Amino acid sequence: MSQQTTRFLPSGREGLAMRLIFKFLKDESAVTSIEYGLIAAGIAVVIITAVKGIGTRLNTTFGSISTQLK
Repeated sequence: MSQQTTRFLPSGREGLAMRLIFKFLKDESAVTSIEYGLIAAGIAVVIITAVKGIGTRLNTTFGSISTQLK
C-alpha cells in the first residue's frame, strides 16, 4: 500500500480494518487459486463425460458379446 493511500485512512481500529481490506483487495493469489480450481473442475467434467461415454459403449459391446456366446 502506498504512503499516499495510508495518509487518508483513519487511525485506530477503523484504519486497521480499512488497511486490511485494501491489502485483501490488492492480493491476487486468491484469484489465481480460484482460476486453478475452475480449470480443475472443467477438466474433471471432461474426464467424467468421456469415461461415461466409454463405459456405455463398453457395456453395449460386452452385452453383445455375452449374447453371442449364449
